[in-house]
Amino acid sequence: MWFKNLIFYRLTEQFPYTQEQLQEKLQEHAFSPCKSQELSRYGWSAPCKYIADELVHEVHGFFMLSAHKEEKILPSSVIKDIVNEKVAEIEQQQSRKVYKKERDQLKDEVTLDLLPRAFSKYQKTFALIAPQQGWVVVDASSHKRAEELLSHLRGSLGSLPLTLPDVNQSPSAIMSHWLEKHESIPASFEVQDECELRDNVLEGGVIRIKGQQLEDEEFIAHLEAGKRVTKLSLIWDEQLKFVLSDDLSIKRLKPTEQMQEKIADEGAEDEITQFDVDMVQMGLEFTKLIPALIECFGGEAQRP
Repeated sequence: MWFKNLIFYRLTEQFPYTQEQLQEKLQEHAFSPCKSQELSRYGWSAPCKYIADELVHEVHGFFMLSAHKEEKILPSSVIKDIVNEKVAEIEQQQSRKVYKKERDQLKDEVTLDLLPRAFSKYQKTFALIAPQQGWVVVDASSHKRAEELLSHLRGSLGSLPLTLPDVNQSPSAIMSHWLEKHESIPASFEVQDECELRDNVLEGGVIRIKGQQLEDEEFIAHLEAGKRVTKLSLIWDEQLKFVLSDDLSIKRLKPTEQMQEKIADEGAEDEITQFDVDMVQMGLEFTKLIPALIECFGGEAQRP
């Protein structure tokens, strides 16, 4: 298994837990399904599905966690229609107006009545903790989803001192400079054929480019007109390809063909061994990629 998105955080203090200690802490907040009158549930589940009772998987100093979320699907339009029917019935039978407070009460009653019959939507979010290198990496496409996992982890541990890293130079400005002057691109990075430009003057002005040479005159003209790169597809160290955003989040991450061949050559004997191989490989690559990215943008800013 490989992460498809990366949002990474810096541990600001030493991470003091062993696998056994983490397992004990997380067990108290393990996932359990929604009860009949609950809209959602969030908790820890086994990161490796082949070891069902293990909430923390540890290999070579890396910890893998998995958060499981269940949400009941109750379309607002369905609730609204039923509430409107009940309101119309009350107003007709009792010859009076139903006001907001009573309407809200009816909405709550309808929701509780529908919950036991609602379908559920499930979502799993993975996180990799690298205590020795000082990073927590979440496989999430949005900061909201990443923070949901981290909030639950803070609740399970009592505290979790970490922060989104800040850099000294604007990623948007630096990525724009790479495309204006290709010789400025760091040697370990290779620009691909996809990017997003945003107009700093016209709010909402966005240009998305895919499958086009990013050194074409037409493209350069956008940069000269003041637009700035907010997303850029890259290959790093011939190992990983991804789209980097100006907030340092990474999307559509996957190993290059070269990396995939390397993983295949290791020939794991079974699913658990393969999970371990993938996990270690991710840990090693991520903890090299993150400092390389931060260095590209002037290094990590020192917080007061």
